[in-house]
Amino acid sequence: MNWQAPLAFEPDEEPMSRYNVAPTTQVQLLHWDEDGLRMSALPWGYAPPWARGSGNRPPAINARLETAVTSRYWSNVWKSGRCLVPANGWYEWVKDPTNTKRKQPYYIKLKTDEPMFCASVGRFTGGADEKLDDGDGFAIVTSASDQGMVDIHDRMPVVLTADTAREWLDTGLEPERAEDLARHHAEPVDAFEWYEVGKEVGNVKNKGPGLIRATATPTQQQL
Repeated sequence: MNWQAPLAFEPDEEPMSRYNVAPTTQVQLLHWDEDGLRMSALPWGYAPPWARGSGNRPPAINARLETAVTSRYWSNVWKSGRCLVPANGWYEWVKDPTNTKRKQPYYIKLKTDEPMFCASVGRFTGGADEKLDDGDGFAIVTSASDQGMVDIHDRMPVVLTADTAREWLDTGLEPERAEDLARHHAEPVDAFEWYEVGKEVGNVKNKGPGLIRATATPTQQQL
C-alpha cells in the first residue's frame, strides 16, 4: 500500500499459514485509529446494538453495497468503521447442474497473485491493548458479480487497489465518496482468475496450503 502515515502495530514477517477462514472466527484487518494504521483481530460478523440479542438474526458477514450506504443497519459503520481485510483469495461453491446436492468449490484470486484489499466495515474499539468489546466485529462489502464470474457466484467482495484502499481508510472521507470508491474504483472481474480446488475446504478444520491447489486449469476472464 506504500503507507506513509504512522504504523500503530509491528508488522509480523511470519506468514499466517491459514488457508480456510470461516465466519465468526477472528480475522486480521487494517483500520485507522488515533495512533495510526493498526492491524487488529476481529470476529467476522457484525450487528448494530439494536439488532443483537435472542430472537434476532445472526451477525451479518457481508454488507451489500447496493443498500449499505442508506441502510440503518450499516449507517454508523459505513461512516466511521471502514476497514480492510487483506487476503490472497476467496472460495465459492458451485452447484452441479445435474445434481444440486453436489457442489464444487472454486478458489478466486487476482491474476497477478498480489494481495487483495477487501473493503469492509465494522466496529472496533481500537487502542494498543486490542481488547475486544461486546459488539466488535466486521463484514465484507460485496457487489454484484459480472461477466464470467457470474457462473461461479452472483456476488463478489469489493476488492480495492492499493491506492484506493488507502483512501478508503481515510477517517475524513465522506460516505458518498466511499460509495464511489467501492462502485467505480474496485478491481474489475477481468483482474481475477478462478479454478477448482478440493472439497476438503468444506471442513473448517482444514487450513493447509493444499486447499488452494488447483485440481483443474484456471479460468481467466477475457474481454
